[in-house]
Amino acid sequence: MRGKHFGILLGVTALIVGGLAACGKSATSSQSGKLAADQEVKLSTKSEVTTLDVSKAADSTSLTQLYHTQEGLYRLGKNEKLINAMATKTTVSNGGKTYVFNLRHDNRWNDGKTVTAKDYVYSWQRTVNPKTAAEYAYLMAGIKNYNQVQNGQLAPSQLGVKALGKYKLEVTLSKPVAYFKLLLAFPTFFPQEQSVVDKYGKSYGHSSEKTAYDGPFVMTKWQGTDQNWQLVKNTKFWDKKKITLKKLNFQVVADPSTGLNLYQQKKLDATTLDGTQVANLKNNKDMKTFVGGSTYYMQMNQKKIKALRNLKVRQALSMAINKQQLAKNVLRDGSKAPLGFVSQNLTQNPKTKADFAKDAYVKSGVTYDLKQAKQLMKAGLKASGTKELNLTLMADDTSVTKTVAQDIQANLEKLPNVKVTLNTLPYKTRLSRSNSGNFDLVLSNWGADFADPINFLSLMSTGNTNNNGGFSDAKYDNYLKRSENQDANKPTARYNDLVNAEKRLMAQQGVIPLYQPATVEMWNSKVTGYVWNPAGMSRGYQWMRVEQ
Repeated sequence: MRGKHFGILLGVTALIVGGLAACGKSATSSQSGKLAADQEVKLSTKSEVTTLDVSKAADSTSLTQLYHTQEGLYRLGKNEKLINAMATKTTVSNGGKTYVFNLRHDNRWNDGKTVTAKDYVYSWQRTVNPKTAAEYAYLMAGIKNYNQVQNGQLAPSQLGVKALGKYKLEVTLSKPVAYFKLLLAFPTFFPQEQSVVDKYGKSYGHSSEKTAYDGPFVMTKWQGTDQNWQLVKNTKFWDKKKITLKKLNFQVVADPSTGLNLYQQKKLDATTLDGTQVANLKNNKDMKTFVGGSTYYMQMNQKKIKALRNLKVRQALSMAINKQQLAKNVLRDGSKAPLGFVSQNLTQNPKTKADFAKDAYVKSGVTYDLKQAKQLMKAGLKASGTKELNLTLMADDTSVTKTVAQDIQANLEKLPNVKVTLNTLPYKTRLSRSNSGNFDLVLSNWGADFADPINFLSLMSTGNTNNNGGFSDAKYDNYLKRSENQDANKPTARYNDLVNAEKRLMAQQGVIPLYQPATVEMWNSKVTGYVWNPAGMSRGYQWMRVEQ
C-alpha cells in the first residue's frame, strides 16, 4: 500500500502502517474481566470512507470498514495467524496450483440470502474486469488467465475461479503462489452479492444503504461524504454470538490536538497522538505504541540524474542521513530506525523464527557515517564526471513529512558539492509526479498488504510501476524470480531467496530506507481485546469489548 493506502487512517483503526512492538499485540489489557452493560465505543479516523465497494476500495479507511462489515474465506488473528472464516476446509493439489474451499452453509447477507460460492466467483470476476478499474486487481495476478482478462483477450468469466456447487469454490493458479492464503484475508478477495450490485449500479457502495454485508457489523448513517458513521452488530452474521460490541461510532478527526481534547473529554475512547503529544504524555498509562509493517523511504531517480547511477553516490546519500536521530529526536513518536527496506515485525524465518529484517540486515545500507559518506561522494562525483550535485527533494506537504524532508535536506547538504532544494506538494500531485518520474529525490512510503517480504521487495524489481527511480539489477530480479517460480513451494529456499534479494538491494543502495513509522494512541482502559497486525489490517474490533 503506498501512501494513500496506508497510514492515512492513523486512528484507532490502527491498520498496517501503525505498528506494534510485537506482532498481534492487543491494544489494551483486561481490567476487571466483567463486561459493561453498554457495549459501545467512540473511535476516530483521519480520513473519510471513499467507498464500500469491495472491488474498488483502496484507501485505508474504506478497507478497514470492509474488514469489519464483510466476511471472506479467512481472517487474520494474532501474529498473522490465518483463521477459517467462510472456508471450513481447504484442499491444495496440482503442485500448489489448485485450491478447493469448502464453505460454511450458515452465513447470510444482511438481506437474509445465503452467502455461496457464486458470490466469490462473481466478486473476483468483477474485480479483474478491466472495465471495473479495480486498483487492487493486481493482487489476483496469480490466478489463471488473469493477464489475458486484464488485457481484454479473454472474458472475465475465463478467470480461474468457479463454483463446484453452492458451497464449494475452486481456484486455479497459473503457478504456485506461496502467500496465496494470506491474500484471501484481504478485502479485495471478499464476496459480493450480485443482485445488490446490479440493483444500485454506479451508486453501489457509495452509501451504507446501497451495500450488502456478510460480516460481523453493518454500517449505518453514511451517505458517501459523511464525517460520522456507525457500525452496528450484524444479526445475520454466522458468528454473532462471539461479537461483544454492539455499536462503534466513528468520526473523522484530522488534527491530533482536536483528537486529544475529545479523548480527555471522554468523547473518544481512543485517539492518535503526534510527536509533541507523545513527548508530553510518555508516562501516561493509556498510551499505546504500534510499530511494524511499513517503511518510509527515499527513491533516487537514476533515469534522470547521471550521478545517481553511481553506487558510491547513492551510498553517500544514505550514510549522510542519521536515521536514529530522525526517529528519536525529529519524529519523537515511537518510530524506529530501519534495518532495511522490508519492515521489522512482518514475517519470520520458517525454521528459526527470526525476524526477516534481522536475517537480511546489511549495515552499510542503513548506517550513519558522515565521514565515509563524504569520501564516497567525492569519489562518486569524480567517477560520474559531476562537479556539483544539485538535487530537488520532493515530498508531501503534510506537517510531519515537511519536518522529515527538512531534516534530510540538512543532512545531505553536509556532503561536499551537494545542494538540496525542497519541493513539498499535495499528496495527489506528488504521487502523480513520482509515478511519471518527474523528480530527483522523492520521499515515499509503503505498508504491507499481506505478511510476506515480496510485498516490499517486488516494488524495486525492474519495471515495477512503483519503482519510480528506475533501479534495475539483474541479480536482484533473479532472486525474486526464483522465489516466485522454482522455490515457490519450498518455504526455506524461498525465504533465503528473499533474504538474498533484500541484501542485494541494500548492498546496491537501490533505495534508502529512512524509518519505520509508528502509531501512538491513547486508549480508554475499559476498552480491551483489540488485536492489531502489521500487515493486512486485522479485524481488531471483532475481539473488542468494554469492561466495567
